[in-house]
Amino acid sequence: MAANHFTLTSIPIEEKEVLKRLLELYLYDFSEFLPIDVNEDGCFGYPYVDEYWSDPVRHPFFVKVEGKLAGFVLVRSFPDHNNEQVYSIAEFFMMKRFRRHGLGKAVAHEIFRKFPGKWEVFQIRSNLPAIAFWRKSIAEYTRNNFQERKEEERVYQTFVSAPAL
Repeated sequence: MAANHFTLTSIPIEEKEVLKRLLELYLYDFSEFLPIDVNEDGCFGYPYVDEYWSDPVRHPFFVKVEGKLAGFVLVRSFPDHNNEQVYSIAEFFMMKRFRRHGLGKAVAHEIFRKFPGKWEVFQIRSNLPAIAFWRKSIAEYTRNNFQERKEEERVYQTFVSAPAL
């Protein structure tokens, strides 16, 4: 599976239910690192899902490989202490079948190019695979021109991305 054969498309509101189902898989995976539980209906639920179609600073994307859903990326932005826009990966999910082939890194790099400017990506400190993935992906994208800091239960990488050529 070649990492360069993927599509990254904005998720239309008509496909919100598809995203909600994928978010359940993502949250199931994430429950290994955080004490999150399913509700009475057997679902984790994602409290911000509706905001991806009502809040202009939130951007949902599906990742597809050969036309098949492979994952999703949820991007958001917020003002920093200088009131400058900073982009962040709110959620990033590749289904297990598509992991460890370079797809996640290629998707991350495409997202960084799609949203040029300041970035802050964070991981939960107990999620060592995510820390390794983001550290390596960002280092390759920026040619090691990024900063990393640790605060309480999170690890942050900050950098500036350039637009696609």
